[in-house]
Amino acid sequence: MDTGQGISMTPRIQFRGSPYDTMDTDRHCGTKTCQPPCPSNIISSAVEKWTRKMSLPLACQLCCRRLSQQARNARKRAMLDRMIRVDHAGEFGADRIYAGQIAVLGNTPVGPIIKEMQNQEKQHLEEFEKMLPEYRARPTVLLPIWNVAGFVLGAGSALLGKEGAMACTVAVETVIEDHYNSQIRELMEDDTEEHRPLIQKIKQFRDEEKDHLDTGLLHDAEKAPFYTGLTEVIKVGCRTAIWLSERI
Repeated sequence: MDTGQGISMTPRIQFRGSPYDTMDTDRHCGTKTCQPPCPSNIISSAVEKWTRKMSLPLACQLCCRRLSQQARNARKRAMLDRMIRVDHAGEFGADRIYAGQIAVLGNTPVGPIIKEMQNQEKQHLEEFEKMLPEYRARPTVLLPIWNVAGFVLGAGSALLGKEGAMACTVAVETVIEDHYNSQIRELMEDDTEEHRPLIQKIKQFRDEEKDHLDTGLLHDAEKAPFYTGLTEVIKVGCRTAIWLSERI
């Protein structure tokens, strides 16, 4: 369209529904110029739509995975806390039992044998005292009770003679050997490689406790008065002490 002043008034043409927003006719040459969307914008839009669809399921998956790992860590922490606490209490009690036996039989021929076993229990106790802060485990609040109960059990069994003292040793070490074996299995089921140092240490202590049991049998434990009844009562007491020390 010519206005008569030499200026061409070419109308602006819009194509609705087209992938192109506009088509302008060149004012001078009459050709059409297309303005398609930028490819990078198309890609960004597609990525944004995909992210919106996937973000919620992915977030849920990551959240569940994190919660699962936190739960596993909490279970492991509780397991190690329980194990170190009860083992520390057990070695403390064993040391007190042998102290009671030495108070009665220390000057007899069996005295040095009992003393040797006590020295090993002291070494075990020292190791677990180091592990308490290492594993951030708390000791049982029942230590004052085990302090007295252990000494009384040791002295009382020794009053029955060396056979009574050795019968007490056999009963206690039988329970402790089973207890350590149970812990080894639990640690291996959780993660053998991660717990390898602790497993090796418990295996060492278990074998030494087994030696104490064999020593008791070698020194006439089975000749103690009421051997079967005596050992069964002591075993029940030891298992009860273990159960309580794991929890309190």
